[in-house]
Amino acid sequence: MDALGLVSLPALLARSSGTPAVTIGLIDGPVAVEHPDLEGIRFREIAGRSRIACTTTTREACVHGTFVAGILCARRGSPAPAICPDCTFLLRPVFAETAAGSGHLPSTTPQELAAAITDCVDSGSRIINLSLALSGSSGHGERAVGEALESAARRGVIVVAAAGNQGLIGSSVITRHPSVVPVVACDLEGRPIDQSTLAGSIGRRGLRAPGKTITSLRAEGGTLTLDGSSVAAPFVTGAIALLWSLLPMASAAQIRIAVSQATAPRRVSVLPPLLDATAAFRTLSMMTSVELKDGQAYTHRFG
Repeated sequence: MDALGLVSLPALLARSSGTPAVTIGLIDGPVAVEHPDLEGIRFREIAGRSRIACTTTTREACVHGTFVAGILCARRGSPAPAICPDCTFLLRPVFAETAAGSGHLPSTTPQELAAAITDCVDSGSRIINLSLALSGSSGHGERAVGEALESAARRGVIVVAAAGNQGLIGSSVITRHPSVVPVVACDLEGRPIDQSTLAGSIGRRGLRAPGKTITSLRAEGGTLTLDGSSVAAPFVTGAIALLWSLLPMASAAQIRIAVSQATAPRRVSVLPPLLDATAAFRTLSMMTSVELKDGQAYTHRFG
C-alpha cells in the first residue's frame, strides 16, 4: 500500500487536480519555487511579509517548506504526492532560514503564528496548513493564537494542523481548538508512528494520515524522504482542497464533518480515525446532493 492509496486519495486525484478558486494558506518555511517540479504552480505572497522564495536551499526552513509544498502542489507525475497542484497557494513563511535541514518539526512563536493566520484569512485562504509547532508559549501569545483561529472559523476557513511529534499524551492551543483538524502521522499500515502526540481532542476531531517514509521535493532539487506529523498534515489539507474543488457548494462545516467521519459512531479514544478521502467525498456528496443548477435539481455521483 502506498501513501495515497492508504487514505483512498487516488479516486479523487483521477477526478481533479484542484481548482484556482481554492486558495491554500501555507504557513511554513519559504519554498524553493524554482524547483523544476514546482514550475507553473500558482504561488502568491502577502505584500510586506517575508519573501516566499528560499535564499539558501540547505536551510531547515527552506527544506521543510519545499517538502510540504511538494506534497500539495508538485506537478502531477513527479515523485512527490502532488495532490492538488491546480489550487492557488498563498505562502506565508514563519521560519527563519538559520540552520541546516534535519527534518525536525520547525517552530514559531505564538505571536508570529497568530499574525500569519490572520494574514492568510484576510488574503482569501479557504484552507490553512500548519505543519509546525509553537515555541516560547505564553498566556498572551496563546490567547492571540486562539483569537486568530476563532476569526478563521467565523469566516469559514478550515485549519489543518500537525498534532506533534513529542511521543506523549498532550495537546496545544492549536490542537485543542474546536475548529482545527489535528493530524497524527501513521505508517503505511495505518499505525501511529512512535513519536506521535495524542490527546482526547485529537482523537475526537482529528485524523491519521501518512507520515512515515514519505517522499517529496528536496529544495536543492530531486527528492527527500521524511517522517512526522508535519508530513501527514498536508495529506489532509490536500484531500480537503480536492473535496472543495469537486463540490464547491459545500460549507466548511460540511467538509469538516465529512473528513472527520463525524457522522459515524466513534469510540472515545486519543487516537483519531484514518483519513478516507473517498468516503469523505461520498458523505459530502450526499450532504450537498440536491442543489439547483440552471433551474434543475441534480445529484453528484461518485465512482
